[in-house]
Amino acid sequence: MKYLVSTLFALLTFSSAWAWPERPVTLLVPFPPGGSTDLIARVLAPKLQEKLGGSFLTDNKAGATGTIGAAFVARAPADGYMVLVSSLGPYVIAPHLIEKVTYDALKDFDYITVAVQAPNVLVVPASSPHKSMADVIAFHKANPNKFTLASSGNGSSDHLTAELFWQQTGTTGIHVPYKGGGPVMNDLLGSQVDGSFMNINTAMPQIQAGKLRALSITSVKRSPLLPNVPSLEELGIKEANVYSWQAVAAPKGLPADIKAKLHAAIVAGLNDPQVKTKLLELGFEIVGNTPEQFTAFQASEFARWKKLIQSRNIKAD
Repeated sequence: MKYLVSTLFALLTFSSAWAWPERPVTLLVPFPPGGSTDLIARVLAPKLQEKLGGSFLTDNKAGATGTIGAAFVARAPADGYMVLVSSLGPYVIAPHLIEKVTYDALKDFDYITVAVQAPNVLVVPASSPHKSMADVIAFHKANPNKFTLASSGNGSSDHLTAELFWQQTGTTGIHVPYKGGGPVMNDLLGSQVDGSFMNINTAMPQIQAGKLRALSITSVKRSPLLPNVPSLEELGIKEANVYSWQAVAAPKGLPADIKAKLHAAIVAGLNDPQVKTKLLELGFEIVGNTPEQFTAFQASEFARWKKLIQSRNIKAD
C-alpha cells in the first residue's frame, strides 16, 4: 500500500510538471515599474509564453529594497506559477542591511539563471576638472574626504562600488546617498556632486550626449559601448570588479522538469537575435548560466557583499 501511494504521488507530480503551465505564471519583480529589472521581466515574458505556451504575466511588488517581493515568492508554492525576477539586492545585499528579512537568501530559493549583468561606470560632469582616473585618485590623496560620490541609496550597487574603490585605493571620500537614481542624475548634471559609479544602462544616454564624462568601468574588460574607457582592473585597482545583475529564481522545491523547461526557455529567449541585440545596445551582457552555476555564484556574491558591508560598517537608509 505504501509503495502504491508513493507511486501515485510520483505520477501526479510528473503529470503536473509535464502539463505545466496550465494557468498564468507570474514573473514577480520586487521593484516599481520602469527600472532595469522590470525591463528584463517584460522582455522575457512574451518569449517564455512563445516557447512554453500558457500565459506569463509581470507583476510588481515593491518595498523594503525588494525584500517584500522576494519574501512573497519564497513563501509561494513551489509549483512553477510564481517566479522571482530580481536584481542582486534582495539576493545578496539586503539580507546584510535589513535586520528582519523574512527569508533565507541561501536556502529559500531554487536558483534558475542569472539572465544579464551590467557593469558600473565612474562618471563625472562634463565640466569636471577631472579628465582621467589618475586625476580622481590624485585628488583623493591630496584632499581626503573631499570628493563626493553619489549613489541611489545606502547599500546600492553604486554605493558599494564607491566603498570598494576607496578600500582598494586606500583613499577616503564622501558618500552622498539619494533615494533613487533620478535625483543622482539631476545633481550630477548640475555639478552638485563630483561623481558617481553609475550603472552603464543609466549613464550611457548622458555620456553619449556629452553631459557626463566616463573615466573608468567596473567590468573585467572594457565595454564595447565604451571602448576608450579603461577598466579599474586595467588601471591596477584590483578586486573592484562590480556588476549589477538580474536573475530568475523560484520557491525552493521547484520540480526538476519545470526548472529545466524554464531555464531552457529563458536562455533561448535571451539569445533570441532581436532580444539579444536590444539588450546589448542597452549595455547588458547576456549571462544565461546554469542553475548550478547561479547557485555557486549567489553564494560567492552573498559572502563578498557581507564582508564589505560589515568591514565598512554600511547601514541601510
